[in-house]
This record gives sequence, C-alpha cells and structure tokens, in this order.
Amino acid sequence: MSFKGSGTTAVQPIDRYEGGVGWIAYPDEEMERASHAVAVHNEESDTGEPDVWVFDPVDGEGVDDLLAELGTVAGVVLGLDRHKRDAAAVARRHDVAVHIPEWMTGVQADLDAPVEQFGGRLADTGFRTLQVRNSSIPPWQEAAFFDGETLIVPEAVGTASFFRVEGERLGVHPMLRVVPPRTVLGGLDPDRILVGHGEGIHENAAEALREALSGSRRSAPRLYAKTVRSLLGV
Repeated sequence: MSFKGSGTTAVQPIDRYEGGVGWIAYPDEEMERASHAVAVHNEESDTGEPDVWVFDPVDGEGVDDLLAELGTVAGVVLGLDRHKRDAAAVARRHDVAVHIPEWMTGVQADLDAPVEQFGGRLADTGFRTLQVRNSSIPPWQEAAFFDGETLIVPEAVGTASFFRVEGERLGVHPMLRVVPPRTVLGGLDPDRILVGHGEGIHENAAEALREALSGSRRSAPRLYAKTVRSLLGV
C-alpha cells in the first residue's frame, strides 16, 4: 500500500447523504484523500438544477458522473493552501472558477484556472467560512465550512488511520495535536463532518468532534508512537 496513490484511479464513493456525496480516488492509499460535492438549490439557476460545489477534489474516472447526480457544477473550493489537488482541472472541465478564501496567499498563481476569492461566506451556498489556521510557522492556511448541519474540514481533523489512535472515531492532525483548533471548531454542533482524509462522520458527529478536540493532547504520545512504529515497520 502506497502513502499517496497515483496513476489509474478506482474512484470509491463515500459519504452519501441527501444533497451530498464524497469520493476517494485511490482507495488503497494510506492518505485516504477524500473529496466532496454539495448541492445547493439556487432559485436563479438557468438550468433549474441545484448548484454543485466541489471541495478539494482529487480527480478520477467517474467523478463527473457523481457530480451529475447532484446537479450542475457551480464552483470548486480550496480549503487548504497546500491542497491544490486537481481543483484547477475539475474547474476547467466544468468551466467554473476555483474559489479560495481572500486571506489565503500563495495559491492563486499555482492554479491554471480562473480564481475567485470569498470572505466570511462561500457565495450563496449557506456555508460560513471558518479560519482554522493562518500561520507561517508551520506554513498552514486552512478554512473549514459550516452551514449549520454539515461541517467540512480539509486537514485539521480526519478519520484516516494516521490521524487516529485506538478508540478515536475522529482525530486531530498529528502536527496540531498539541494545539488543536478548539476555539474555531469547539463550539460547533454539526450533524455530519466531512474530512479531507478518510470517510466522514454521520452519526453523533458533534460528540466525535468534542472528543477529538478535548483528547487531542492527551492521546498525542500514543499517536506519535504509532507513527514511529509504522515508519519502522514494526
């Protein structure tokens, strides 16, 4: 099993719910890079179909079929400065822009697609923009998105194995274990959590988030030990 997949994809749908779907383009990779699409009803739509917003996509054969099930693609969203993934390719194919937070720097020049910036809300999607992290040491700019029901977090928390220790359904990123984003995410009460690495949380999501944030520092030594064992192959 490779840490990051490449080449031919085998897109695996995940996180299906009314108005949303996700996928993992390389199901066998350890990173479990997950992408998501959310349908938003727009009364001004020319097609009469919902607008589909695509978050941090990894492209692959069959992705467009998943998107078409929801409606017409209206935009692609990047929530992490280093998560450019295949956002530009998906945006170009659907003739839409890549949307990035207005405070996110050093990203636009690397995107071979039209770019639009947004502030506290993501267009007319109903999603608020939450600044999870904006730091130079380590370099990390990340936005999460919350519409009162669905919380989308690109990197700060995840369900992939390298995020979690035994007993955790959701884990804080290894680099943020001692400084978890409690101020930004701690007061939220989502029905579901969609993450950039791994399948989402659709049951007792708010509880899983509270446990991940509150236990982050306490379980950090176990996660780091697990990581070292994995690297050593023991």
